[in-house]
Amino acid sequence: MNLDGIISGVLNSGPGKAVAAALGFPEATPLRRGEAMPANPLVVSAVGGASTLVADALRTLDLDAEAAVVDVPEARSTDENGRERPPAYPGRIGAIVVDATAAARVDDLEQVRAVLRPAVRAVEPSGRVIIVAGDPATASDVEGAAVRQALDGIMRSVGKELRGGATSNLVQVADGSTADELAQVLRFLLSGRSAYVDGQPLVLADGATGPRPEPRIVVVTGAARGIGAAIARRFAADGATVVALDVPIAGEALAGVANEIRGTALQLDITVPDAGDRIAQHVVERYGPDARIGAIVHCAGILRDKMLANLDEKRWGAVLQVNLAAQLRINDVLLRPGRPGGLADGSRIIGVASTSGWAGNKGQTNYAASKAGVMGMVRALSAQLADRGIVVNGVAPGFIETDMTASIPVIDREIFRRSSSLLQGGRPADVAETIVFLADPGTPLNGQVLRVCGQLIVGR
Repeated sequence: MNLDGIISGVLNSGPGKAVAAALGFPEATPLRRGEAMPANPLVVSAVGGASTLVADALRTLDLDAEAAVVDVPEARSTDENGRERPPAYPGRIGAIVVDATAAARVDDLEQVRAVLRPAVRAVEPSGRVIIVAGDPATASDVEGAAVRQALDGIMRSVGKELRGGATSNLVQVADGSTADELAQVLRFLLSGRSAYVDGQPLVLADGATGPRPEPRIVVVTGAARGIGAAIARRFAADGATVVALDVPIAGEALAGVANEIRGTALQLDITVPDAGDRIAQHVVERYGPDARIGAIVHCAGILRDKMLANLDEKRWGAVLQVNLAAQLRINDVLLRPGRPGGLADGSRIIGVASTSGWAGNKGQTNYAASKAGVMGMVRALSAQLADRGIVVNGVAPGFIETDMTASIPVIDREIFRRSSSLLQGGRPADVAETIVFLADPGTPLNGQVLRVCGQLIVGR
């Protein structure tokens, strides 16, 4: 057994668990993954007034909404010492959705506390806490904006208090959001597909949904292994035709992935000047002169970690070229209107950033710069392409268990695993599920970078 297996075995033994807990490493709970929705009742509360938007969205979900809704207990009682005794929910609950779209005054936040206080202990393992609110940027007055932002703080703190793999997230609706759009986001957050999305605000955007380009051709860079391979497999399972792209040295692994998913393989160094032209040419040659790309996922990336004092120009430039500059050049080519084999109007662009791009990381100045740059690209490009219906989003993975992270010293890996609210590392499939969600034409998010990190303590 290798050192990783020995340490994991010790930590997961009876005495090891006790020692790990004493050291601040409580036991992680296996997460509910896949399409499954919560098995137990969905509890819905309206704060500041009921919302037809939330009620209508819940009715469209693939569950018996009427039977799932349980009224929140309103009766307050005190114990013999005059302290408030919180109401108890009827047994364990799979999820609680708090409708705070009408919350506009500081006093409304008391209702949120009263609703969530008993829920924190009642939510079952891998349960969900979801707050639906308005966007602070569109509030009608200062107090309303403050209250909406306060809900963000509540959501993040609740996520750190939940246990058993339960998550907490916030959905901020736009003025023009529809019940179908909200339902699309709630379905993702309630299902096991969002297992490693925790402590995150999802901001709905106007005009971000539309028809799906057909045929549905998806280009995934860095697809030979790890997260990229998981993304390619998940898109194929969703019915897409996948162009799996990676460097020639990874050609054998790339061919294996492409054959497995019945896609096509393109061996290509994305840093070459004509990379965008060669991607478009591949699409035309394989799928016809009228074929267009429905989505591209920029997953290819490298690490060249060194403390800045020891970081030379070669290591610096290699990371910036692969992780950022190549994406910009490829986008410029594929976004040319009418380009054969290019990106279709209504398509999706998804960049893979990192939590290091938010918070920085010791020894990763070049990597953090490149991933923060991806976030900047997402926000700027989404605004530029709105008139073509092209939507641009990003994901920022935290500690995901891959061959790349396997090179990290074992003790450091265990610390990283336990540094999230979910007390464990994520899987490549967690990132893939989130990317497929963002690439869906029915998902009303645009210009957003969604963290897939289990609410890692690093960054915002």
